[in-house]
Amino acid sequence: MDIETIVVGGGVVGLASAKALAACGREVLLIERRTRLGQETSARSSEVVHAGLYYPPGSLKARLCVEGRQRLGDFCRAAGVPYAPLGKLIVAASDAEIADLEGLAGRARANGVTDVRLLSAAEARRLEPALACTAALHAPASAVVDSTGYLLALEARFIDLGGLVAVGTTVVGLQALSGGGFGVRTLANGAETALTCRDLVLAGGLEATHLGRMLASHLSTPVPETHYAKGHYFALAGPPPFSRLVYPLPGDGGLGIHFTLSTAGEARFGPDVAWCGTPSLTFDDPDGRRRAAFVAAIRRYWPGVREEGLAPAFVGLRPKIGAPGGPAADFAIHGPRHHGCAGLVALYGIESPGLTASLAIGHHVADLLSAPAG
Repeated sequence: MDIETIVVGGGVVGLASAKALAACGREVLLIERRTRLGQETSARSSEVVHAGLYYPPGSLKARLCVEGRQRLGDFCRAAGVPYAPLGKLIVAASDAEIADLEGLAGRARANGVTDVRLLSAAEARRLEPALACTAALHAPASAVVDSTGYLLALEARFIDLGGLVAVGTTVVGLQALSGGGFGVRTLANGAETALTCRDLVLAGGLEATHLGRMLASHLSTPVPETHYAKGHYFALAGPPPFSRLVYPLPGDGGLGIHFTLSTAGEARFGPDVAWCGTPSLTFDDPDGRRRAAFVAAIRRYWPGVREEGLAPAFVGLRPKIGAPGGPAADFAIHGPRHHGCAGLVALYGIESPGLTASLAIGHHVADLLSAPAG
């Protein structure tokens, strides 16, 4: 074999997986099609570190989010990456939503997030005077992180461990070899290269389904379909109205249009959920209807919002394996015991809380590749 392990995909999850594997003493090559790491889903998010409130108890999202939050905080503190534990308020905008808020509190506690606290409207306004709500759930463990700084620190640690990085390199072919291991064909600068490896990790994010289908004839289970959802963000001009993260109750396909602060103090709102058939990073608001919809959603918890105070910021793109209109799907992390192909781990639908969970996902991937067959 040319190399022991290849990881395809250089976002935070691919990087964290590569780092975890390199830390086990493996020879690891990370392949990324863009010319810089983390320039797709990882670089276009709210940069929120989630506490673990939203996900069904026992799910991968719940377990890896809670574990990953602790790992991420420890890593960022040790590496000097900006990390701000601002806390979060999830608000009920009417009496009818209070029962849902209580249900969310119960789910959080079932996931091991025991420091959440239900607040009355008056208690919430003592924390955030500009807030409008009938009740709120306070999650003090929620935070924000400098995602670019985190990516750079992950890359540096991976290289320190002996890891190799190939950017601007697209995987154009995958093959499971008859004697074990994999053939990987890549294209870079117009030249095609063939490599072999013993173990293979597919962490392609937006391209996860495409990569998985290259090996479909060797898998005992179907490759999940990826659906794409754009998320638009608006920046806020002027001083921020809140010192904490503020979220509505989660809605169809997402967590609602929420307020966040970056580690540099920049205020923004978003994302919405705009399903799209093909990946697109175009900010779509030609007639101003999107901004008006944002204002209407924000006004439910911040009556002082003004339309002219919102300016288009950027668009994120999420790979979802839950179909539009259907229930949210758990992470799909398929190891050899799942699909029957020795030495392969394939990750699908790694959206939020993927940033928070990334280091825990990396350790999970390493565990799947070290587990005995059968």
